[in-house]
Amino acid sequence: MARPKMLKLHEVLEEIEMSRAAFYRMRARGQAPRLRKLPNGQLRVSRADLDAWWDRCEQDAA
Repeated sequence: MARPKMLKLHEVLEEIEMSRAAFYRMRARGQAPRLRKLPNGQLRVSRADLDAWWDRCEQDAA
């Protein structure tokens, strides 16, 4: 079974065209995709979580 694609935070920010500060404000409100912290302290977002977040954004806008 293949591992899910994990994106670096800067890749996510680039894709959603958002600053790091704005992303963390959304995260504090519980409105950002889930972050996973690796043992070395780096942050990742799974492609599936990001895609689900995009879907929720589209539904909320409709």
